[in-house]
Amino acid sequence: MALSMAASAQRYQGVINKTVAVVGNEVITLSDLEQEVRVAGMQGAASDRTMRCNLLESMMTSYLFLSQARVDSLEVNAANVEMALSQRLDQIRTSLGGDQQVEDYFGMPLYKLRQEWSKQLRDQSLIQQEQQDIASKVPEMTPLDVRNYLDTVDHQDLPLVPAKYQLSQICLYPDREAANAAVKERLLSIRERILNGESFATLARLYSEDPGSARRGGELGMASKSIFWPAFSDAAMALRPGLISQIVETPDGFHLIEVLEKSGDMFNARHILMKPQYTADDQQKAFATLDSIRTEVLNDAITFSLAAQFYSQDAPTRTNGGQMADPNTGSSYFEIDQLKPQDYVAIQDLQVGEISQPIASLDNEGRDGNLVYKIIRVDKILPAHTATYENDFGELAEELRAIKQGEKLDEFVDQKIMSTHIVIDPMFRDCIFDRPGWALKFSEE
Repeated sequence: MALSMAASAQRYQGVINKTVAVVGNEVITLSDLEQEVRVAGMQGAASDRTMRCNLLESMMTSYLFLSQARVDSLEVNAANVEMALSQRLDQIRTSLGGDQQVEDYFGMPLYKLRQEWSKQLRDQSLIQQEQQDIASKVPEMTPLDVRNYLDTVDHQDLPLVPAKYQLSQICLYPDREAANAAVKERLLSIRERILNGESFATLARLYSEDPGSARRGGELGMASKSIFWPAFSDAAMALRPGLISQIVETPDGFHLIEVLEKSGDMFNARHILMKPQYTADDQQKAFATLDSIRTEVLNDAITFSLAAQFYSQDAPTRTNGGQMADPNTGSSYFEIDQLKPQDYVAIQDLQVGEISQPIASLDNEGRDGNLVYKIIRVDKILPAHTATYENDFGELAEELRAIKQGEKLDEFVDQKIMSTHIVIDPMFRDCIFDRPGWALKFSEE
């Protein structure tokens, strides 16, 4: 990837520090632009002329907001910037494989990159604050605003509100203690085999349940400790290369770890991941209990809410009478693509008030979730429909305000292009920018 990007930038050799744009008091050099190209390339973007044009326009637009932020004397939250800088460094170091690889890829020492990225993040903080300040000047939409919007907008342009479900659940977990003991026993046996001379990499290929690393003999690659679960990182950082860890538990399961290399707060390790396995008996017992609870609810012997409080083993929903909520938004309504596939299959043909048969599903723990058995009641269904004033005022008001905020930001940028001292190098004259005002800002050289 680095070679292909270097090849695409050969035409610029010898002029890398050339100024390609001036926006107010801010200067954009070709090296600034190429660094953005490299970052975008790491995310899979094609490194071509169009990308450079788009990035240059984005950078110039950002500097218009930055210039106004300085006029408005906005202040940077240094702690947030430092946190963002650490996250960026960790992601890039992990992606490229270490500090030396980062320096080779970007063509400058890490301390210099830290300085430049810190400045970029400080600028981004000011830019975002300025954009938020401009957008906040758009008031909340009134009922009259929404009605006028509905009177003028084409019906086909109104948002389609997807079907939404409000659900409650009663959950039972399999016998975790027995399953955990069994998987630990398996890992201890594998650890003993490694200590007796068998290859960690071979055993990882045979037994590890992490498909991404198993085919590489369990090797994870050089990565920052911050991207792993704390228990995993702590165990790895405490190991000397070549030693095998004791069993380490994380939300993903149980691990054996062998550290291959450490450098600062980065390490390369092999691991063998195993997850607790459950038997058909576990499911049969749970299904029998859930079916009995379901029957009691259907016979009005107990309410679903009370049964959830008594029997459910899922702490987040048990205290709310079983009502489910999106862990990311807190909303009690789920669109279809927000539901786990197993849950949607169970309730897709149910009507309001009906309860699913017992199913095996996953909870929200770890990266993949843990096995859980459940029954689900459909509390409410909001069918898919075109947004209306009566049923979707909140969504329409939010969309209308977002439209007006976008218009406000566009108006600001267009006005600032005309009133700000801007000079763009003619080498970008063939760029097709989104805003026509830029075409008036090319130098005559």
